Amino acid sequence: MLVRTLGARMGPRDDTGRHAHDWGQLIYCEAGVMTVWTESGSWVAPPRWAIWAPAGVEHQIRFAGPAKLRTLYLRGDLASGLPPSCAVFAVSPLLRELIVRAVTIGILDERELTQDAMARIIISELAVVERPPFDLPAPKSEAVCQAAAMLAAGDHPGGTRNLAAAVGLSPRTLERRFVSETGMSVANWGRQGRLLHSLRLLAGGQPVKAVAASAGYRTPSAFVAAFRDAYGQTPARYFT
Repeated sequence: MLVRTLGARMGPRDDTGRHAHDWGQLIYCEAGVMTVWTESGSWVAPPRWAIWAPAGVEHQIRFAGPAKLRTLYLRGDLASGLPPSCAVFAVSPLLRELIVRAVTIGILDERELTQDAMARIIISELAVVERPPFDLPAPKSEAVCQAAAMLAAGDHPGGTRNLAAAVGLSPRTLERRFVSETGMSVANWGRQGRLLHSLRLLAGGQPVKAVAASAGYRTPSAFVAAFRDAYGQTPARYFT
């Protein structure tokens, strides 16, 4: 057996809880939007993206609305060339069809030539994306984690100077640590977090006007422009 699979229909606010597997897991939603948490960060993954969680790595999956979960568990030797830590993969049309077909079959057995070939092609189709637009890297130090939590909750007076003062750091130190620990500036991390939050709300059926306000934008048009800059389409076109 090379690949085990799981297919399930998930509902709004369904949550797998934190868990790990003895085989590496390729997590994919054929339809719907999921949030995948790992120790290194979190991703909001629509149907064009898959998340790789290596064997033994703790992770958690949440669903913003109705979704079709399609996940593959890869045997150790088959996955030996994949990253040793969590990663994001772009899902090509071919890879999507292979994942869906594998889940339909249930198990890919190396003794079956067609199934063995499918497993090998799946591996060959996986191309790691260095910085996807759907990730939010997790900081490491206590002060920066606290600042990130305040940014995510909108629970601070606004501006890097005030945020830094709230966690006991100078603005320059906070900015430097944010870049060092997440690869992003304070402003970019906050903007990314707001846009990912908006994706979850939109996937759950919230109207654009309400989502714009929840994501901290003064007008729906400003939110739509920021969304289009980040994801290449307006919210209405993205979810159709």
